[in-house]
Amino acid sequence: MEALRATYGDDSSDSDSETPTPPTLATESKSRKEETLASPLPPPPLSLLDPPNSLGSLDYLQTGQPSRVRSFPHVEGNYALHVYIPVYIPSTSKREMSQFLKRVASSFSGLHVVDIDVPLNILCKEEHKLDQVALGREFHISLGRTVPIRVHQIDSIVTMLRQKLQFQKRYWIDFNKWEVFVNDDQTRTFLSLEVITGGLSEITKQIQAVNEVYKLHNLPEFYKDPRPHISLAWAVGDLSGSLKKVVEEETKTSSLGGATMWNIKDVEHIKKATKLLQYL
Repeated sequence: MEALRATYGDDSSDSDSETPTPPTLATESKSRKEETLASPLPPPPLSLLDPPNSLGSLDYLQTGQPSRVRSFPHVEGNYALHVYIPVYIPSTSKREMSQFLKRVASSFSGLHVVDIDVPLNILCKEEHKLDQVALGREFHISLGRTVPIRVHQIDSIVTMLRQKLQFQKRYWIDFNKWEVFVNDDQTRTFLSLEVITGGLSEITKQIQAVNEVYKLHNLPEFYKDPRPHISLAWAVGDLSGSLKKVVEEETKTSSLGGATMWNIKDVEHIKKATKLLQYL
């Protein structure tokens, strides 16, 4: 109001002698500056306080959450190379799988959903969240180790991978065994679905092809006896013994001794895999 009165005059005064002198540009600018400094900034929207890809109102990010360990140290200028087959779980298989995960989580604490690290027992409280978060994401079957490469190697590696993998024909993959794996450093234990029949020979050939490319670039090859699988949950440390006992007991009473079969067309998958060159 003071600014308006300074500009237009006080409407309670009719005398010209009582009308204040109009402010100059300098005094008006100074007044606005003082007003701006005196006015506190409004608080930020609460939505900005939520992390990206928020998973809803549940408190998933609990304190004391275990942290993962790097497979190799960060080096400036390195890129991480991971060649894999993307896998999406069909809706027809999610219900049985979610029931199995619930039973395992109730008997074995400390499991987290792979990649997003959400505690599995919290997701089990809401079935739609379990289906959406734990089973509604992209999983992967690794065709090679995740390794660091230099920028000058990227074009050569990607070109060779495309040449060797682009003509892969359509085939079925059967995830028919719940299995427990431990990483090389024994820092994490994984609850996984393993491929032991349908699709095993095709995946093995693809792993051999990736190994050839790795070898030409002096990169470490994959395991001699690969066991293709997708991992759904993980726990800190080597807890394979106790987790295997729980899985074996639940498998006996489950109709889902194996999961299901679904079709994989690797032409599309390899195109996607060759894009996964992430800066460390």
